[in-house]
Amino acid sequence: MKAHRFLVVLVLLTMLPAILFANGAKETPVAATPAVVKAAVAVVAEPTREELIKLAQAEGSLMIYTPSSRHAQVGAEFGAKYGLKVEVVQLKDTEMIEKVSKEATAKIDAADVVFVQDGGRVYSELMEPGFVTSYTPPSLRDIIPAKYQNPQVWDICTKQFIYNSEKSKDQPINNVWELTEPSWKGRIQLKDPFGEGVNMNFLTMVTSPEISAELAAAYKSRYGKDIVLTTKNAGYEWIKAFYNNGLLLGKSDTTMAESIGAKGQAAQLIGLFTLNKLRTAAAKGLDLQTCYDVEPFAGFSYPIYCFIPSNSRSTNAAKLFIEYALTEGYAPFNQMGDYSPNPQNVNTEDPIQISQWSEWLVNEDPKWVAEARADVEEFINNIM
Repeated sequence: MKAHRFLVVLVLLTMLPAILFANGAKETPVAATPAVVKAAVAVVAEPTREELIKLAQAEGSLMIYTPSSRHAQVGAEFGAKYGLKVEVVQLKDTEMIEKVSKEATAKIDAADVVFVQDGGRVYSELMEPGFVTSYTPPSLRDIIPAKYQNPQVWDICTKQFIYNSEKSKDQPINNVWELTEPSWKGRIQLKDPFGEGVNMNFLTMVTSPEISAELAAAYKSRYGKDIVLTTKNAGYEWIKAFYNNGLLLGKSDTTMAESIGAKGQAAQLIGLFTLNKLRTAAAKGLDLQTCYDVEPFAGFSYPIYCFIPSNSRSTNAAKLFIEYALTEGYAPFNQMGDYSPNPQNVNTEDPIQISQWSEWLVNEDPKWVAEARADVEEFINNIM
């Protein structure tokens, strides 16, 4: 009966134009409308963990690209546990992004998992062209906060305002606008953002609508009046004032920490660098302490993402390794200044977890950075 009704309707629809135009109606061109029905996509059930292990073992090997030498240990332990041949290649961020994009374009059998930072470039050069895929293990989808899942974050690094604490442990600033005042002129250090992508990303984030509004509010909190803009927003104003207050551009976070933390200084110094430099401060004889709740931020965080490249030949082994890296394989990275998005990996060196730090820091948005970074780079070039 249903088939019969369908045939009748189809015949009537076929005859309708002939009926209309036989009565003298003119045919009016109809603008083409975009298709609203997408092609059907086969839904394939995800393998169970036991099935995934067997599929990974059938692939037999895994290649990992990473900026960290510690992944060699993690890769070896993973390979021994699951009977896989694992190769780990350590690369700097710039060369990694270029290498992954070229290999994906050429469909070369190369990396199966990549750990990479610098969200702006990751978004525009790897994610948008479809060279990488984000993967969150099913076992962790209800555990890792959603904000860290798309794209999947493997590690969150932090850089805070850290100061020489030899003469006083008291936090020297409570508002970032203080760092633009004459009393701090020539006593602030930052690794050159043109040589450190994540630092440029931070300065780009400062110009975002949300952070610039917070900076405008912090300005009023500090000075009791609204900020008068000479640029696009309060974020650009802060960058300009920050640079024009004798900002010293360093070459590495390590040398900056040693310079700022050295004993016997006449004037207290402060810098924006990675928190993990505090781990070795005592052994080096440095006096360093970090700022915490500063208005509107005490520094910034930047993620290291984990992806499966589009040209991977061992996607099942890659999925299994990502799960491992986010769970037991994270142990070698559990230190101050590095935080897992998996709350089950509690940081044992820092009593403050990333859930709290993220409220005090500027958090990287790769899409905004990709859109706005070129403008910020041009702006900084013009004020230097």
